[in-house]
Amino acid sequence: MVEIKTPEQIAKMREAGLVVAAMHEACAEAAVPGATTKDLDEVAAKVLADHGAKPNFLGYGGFPGNICTSVNDVVVHGIPSKDTVLKAGDLLSIDAGAIIDGWHGDAALTVFVGEGHSAELHELSRVTRESMWAGIAAMRKGNRLVDISKAIESYIRRQPRPAGGKYGIIEDYGGHGIGSQMHMDPHLLNYVERRRGRGPKLVPGMCLAIEPMVSLGTPRTHVLSDDWTVKTNDGTWSSHWEHSVALTEQGPLVLTARDGGRAKLAELGIEAAPDPLG
Repeated sequence: MVEIKTPEQIAKMREAGLVVAAMHEACAEAAVPGATTKDLDEVAAKVLADHGAKPNFLGYGGFPGNICTSVNDVVVHGIPSKDTVLKAGDLLSIDAGAIIDGWHGDAALTVFVGEGHSAELHELSRVTRESMWAGIAAMRKGNRLVDISKAIESYIRRQPRPAGGKYGIIEDYGGHGIGSQMHMDPHLLNYVERRRGRGPKLVPGMCLAIEPMVSLGTPRTHVLSDDWTVKTNDGTWSSHWEHSVALTEQGPLVLTARDGGRAKLAELGIEAAPDPLG
């Protein structure tokens, strides 16, 4: 069953989403050469405490961190560690979440550590981020879940890789419903799989975490012996971008963006829903 939220519940999710935005800002600023991913986890913990929020990652299925810190060929679920020291040229994806009064927020971004990144890495992150926004733009009344998947995949497939070849759209992980739990129905693929059908209709009150993960090579991954860290099979680097989004009667509201997604959606010809927090 897909959980449909009331406007009041969406407002609570917006509160949680703004905490996630603050976590991203603080962690991105702290992601400098010489910092450890454990340092970033401590930064995230302080932001949560300062906002009176709870972590939704810590303890989830036994996960030991407040955030996921995925470096280079790690796609998702990287465990923060004092032994993982960031260096100039690293590509870091930070996935963060927060709970306010039982309601969840969840978002991810890709950060460039220091300098020295190739044009191909910059383009990888851009393509992943923009495919996320293409998916968000497709989250409107009258569409179905597959329309979001199609928008994400179509955007990625249209983008040429600077070094040639195709981007890998990660197959084993995707977006999800979010609300009173972090992971809920429906599961959202970042590509179209015909046998899954068109999925549920998108209706006001539905909230989704839209999160493409894209590699410079394979779409296939494996999990390390820690039972969490997910790497690409061919060792190519990847990018991960995510926002939690609510569909309201007035349109989409990007719960984990500072401005509710207003500026970016306007570029795409879409008016964001009013922010319930003003």
